[in-house]
Order: sequence, then structure tokens, then C-alpha cells
Amino acid sequence: MAFDRLQPYNDLPLLPPVAELESKAVLKQVIAARTALADLRGAAKLLPNQGVLIQAIGLQEAKLSSEIENIVTTNDDLFRGFANDGEGASPQTKEVLRYKDALWQGHQWVKQGMPLTTRLFESLYQTVKQADDGVRRLSGTKLANPISGQIVYCPPEGESLIRDKLANLEQFINGVSELDPLVRMAVMHYQFEAIHPFPDGNGRVGRILNILQLQAEGLMDVPILYLSRYIIENKAAYYRGLSGVTENGDWESWVLYMLRGVETMAHVTRQRIEAVLALMAEAAAGAEKVLPKVQVPAILDVVFRHPYCKVRFLEEAGLGSRPTCTKYLRLLVGAGLLREQPVWRENYFINDAFFEALAR
Repeated sequence: MAFDRLQPYNDLPLLPPVAELESKAVLKQVIAARTALADLRGAAKLLPNQGVLIQAIGLQEAKLSSEIENIVTTNDDLFRGFANDGEGASPQTKEVLRYKDALWQGHQWVKQGMPLTTRLFESLYQTVKQADDGVRRLSGTKLANPISGQIVYCPPEGESLIRDKLANLEQFINGVSELDPLVRMAVMHYQFEAIHPFPDGNGRVGRILNILQLQAEGLMDVPILYLSRYIIENKAAYYRGLSGVTENGDWESWVLYMLRGVETMAHVTRQRIEAVLALMAEAAAGAEKVLPKVQVPAILDVVFRHPYCKVRFLEEAGLGSRPTCTKYLRLLVGAGLLREQPVWRENYFINDAFFEALAR
């Protein structure tokens, strides 16, 4: 049956696709993407504490992935909200922070060796949307062009049918396959978006699944490679690629798009790591001039984990009493490594140079 964008796509084909996925062009791009990933993994291992980057890049990804869905916050609001556990944050910032929580939840799931399943998908959706439902039960879901209002896609309908397609997706993700894992990730992402299993948040959950599959396949040790920035910068091609598969079976263009995204963002993230490493070395040299040398690594670990740092964070790390920790942070301000900013009853010590490194 020919695809009709005005009717529920209940005939969405099961995986694996019938098409040839690993064309000559795709295999060539796989090599480039894998090389970039290997370089990124090597750079990440040079960090004295990978948790610094996991947290900071995870927050950046949460912000960018939410922007694709027109949920917008600023770095300032986001990191301040993170420092305050969401207290006093705008609804948009709170939703972005929930995305960050879902990222971490998925990372822990994969670390425990758990397969990617519908149960995980629903849990991620519930965290992102602060919801208690799951797979869509109501009919009538239609996806429209935000500018023209034209209907572009109607996903499959009926909870039972959707769960059957998700079960097939699970099998494809977790089963034995001769396909390269990066190609399989591209196919997985398309299929999840085409199933569109939840009332909302499908794009964000689908983008979380990308990094989780890379981790599950052993291609990434820690969750630091994300595609949201690439998608934002190539948004028209992203939606064109999805519709190309749906309407014309053009898998090659879609897989190439995703592989180029992996290669591009692996290079970008490696450059960020190199910038952060240089910054941390510079900060250590400056901090050793004003702080007890024995305390410098632990203090900087807190400062880089929390670019919006509060005295309490140093206290909780066991670095001294409140007066002592306040003194440490103000010495770093005096050395030009932090900026102190009072906000109502709270003083923040802001690592501006770290923000600049993350923005590269």
C-alpha cells in the first residue's frame, strides 16, 4: 500500500529493512565515523576525572535537545537551576533538567548491562515529561509542519500495534546482527521516531537512545557524544532524511546523515576536551599560587563539576568549614579563575572560562 501522510502509518515495515544498508558510500563513512570516535575515546581518557565532562556536556545536550522541541533556556538559567536542584527555575529549565536526569538514568541502565527495551523507553519518557502514562493509547496523533501547519506524518495507532513494533525494535537493537553498530543506530533512530510511541517527548527520548546504543555496543565508554547540535545545524536535512525513508525507502541518505553527524560531533567533542584539559592545567597552575597545594585537585574538581559553584558544594566534598570553603573560592576569584555573583541570598562562584570552552 502506498504511503499516505494523512493516514496512520500502521504498515510501517518491521526491522531489519529489506533495503541494502551498507552501500559503498555508507561503509566509507562508517570508517570515518569510527576513526573520529576512537580519537574521542582516547582524548576522554586523558581527563583526570571524566565525571566533569559527563555532567557538563550532559547539561549542554539537555539544553540543545530541548531546543529542537522549542523548549528554550539559557546556560545561565540552566546551570544555576542545576546548582539549586531546580528550585526557583523556570518551567522550561526544569524540563531541560529532567532531560538531564533521563540521560543519567539511561547511562546507569546500560552500565548495569541491561538491554535497551520498551520498559526503558517508557521510563525515559516518564522522566523527561514527568508523566505516569506510557505508550500512546489515544488515536488521532498527527505531526504537522510548524510553519505551514500541513500534516506531514501520522504515526501508527493502537497500543497493541505500537507495542508490537517496539518489540520488533528491541529485537533489532539487542539481537545479533552483521550490520555495523553505527548503521544499526541510524536505523534504530528512524524506526523509533516513525513509531512515535509516546504522546510527547519522542524526539528527546530518541536522541537519548542514540548515545545509549553507542555505549551498549562498546563504541563509547561514557556518555559524551551527542547529535543534537548537529541536528540543529542541519535541521532541514534531518527531517528530509526521515521523510525520505518513509516515503521513498531512501535508507542510504538517512544513514549517511547520521554517520556524518557522529563524525562531526566526535571531532567537536574532542576539541572541547582538549580545550577543557588546557583550561584545567591553567587553572591548576593559578590555583597553586593561592591555595594549599594538597587541596587544589579536590577544589578544582568541585569547581569544574559545578560551573555555578556554591560554598556548600565544597563543604559537602569535605574540603573544610563554611568559612574555610568561602575563603578558598574567594581566593580563586582574586586569582581571576572565578567570578563571584550574588543572587538574592546566595553567592555563586562562576567558572566563565569553562563555559567558553564548552561552547567551542
